[in-house]
Amino acid sequence: MSIASGSRERILARVRAAVADAPAAPEATRDYRVTHTPDDRVIDLLAENLADYRAIVHRTNTGGLPALVARLLTQKGARRVAVPPNLPTPWLSATDPGITRVQDQPQLTARELDAVDSVVTGCALAIAETGTIVLDAGPDQGRRRITLVPDHHICVIRTGDQVVGSVPQAIPRLDPTRPLTWISGPSATSDIELDRVEGVHGPRTLEVILLDESE
Repeated sequence: MSIASGSRERILARVRAAVADAPAAPEATRDYRVTHTPDDRVIDLLAENLADYRAIVHRTNTGGLPALVARLLTQKGARRVAVPPNLPTPWLSATDPGITRVQDQPQLTARELDAVDSVVTGCALAIAETGTIVLDAGPDQGRRRITLVPDHHICVIRTGDQVVGSVPQAIPRLDPTRPLTWISGPSATSDIELDRVEGVHGPRTLEVILLDESE
C-alpha cells in the first residue's frame, strides 16, 4: 500500500466512524415540475431558442420538405453531401442530380469527410426550453463524425413526436448507452477578447427544419 492510498484509507475510516450513528437519509421527493412550458408553446419556444443560438430555423410540411432541402443545399453551393445510411429517400428527392451523395460508412476517411460540403440528418430528440438537438447515431443520423466535420448541417426535426419541453422530459426517452451528441446552435467559441469564432468544433452553419407531418 502506498503512502497516498494509506492516507486515503485513514481519512475514509474517520469519515465512516463519524457518520456511523447518523440517521438514514430521507427519501428524495420527485414531485417537482418537470417543465415550465405548456404543450401548445413547445414548438414555438424551440424555434425561438434555436434562433437565439444562431441556428437558422425553417418550417415546412411533408410535401414541402424535399424542395426546401434542395433549396438550402443549392444556396450553400453544396456539391458533396453526407448522407446517413437510412435517411428517408424523399428528403433528398428534389436535389440537383449533379450533387454527389457521400454515404456514411466505416471506411470513410477524415480527408474524404473534410471534402464534404453539407450533411443532412434527422435527430433523436429536441428540447424546447434549452434549444437543444440530441443526436444518438440512429439510422437517419449516421455516426457522430459526419455531423462534426462538414461545415453545413441540415437537421430535420419531426415536430409531432421528437420535441419535448425540458431536459427532465428528454432523459427518459434517450438511451444512455448510445453515443449522444447534444447540439445548441452552430459550433462556436470565444477567445480572451470575447471574439466569437464559429465552426471550431463542428459545423459553422446549422439549419434546422421543423417538419410538421400532420399537414
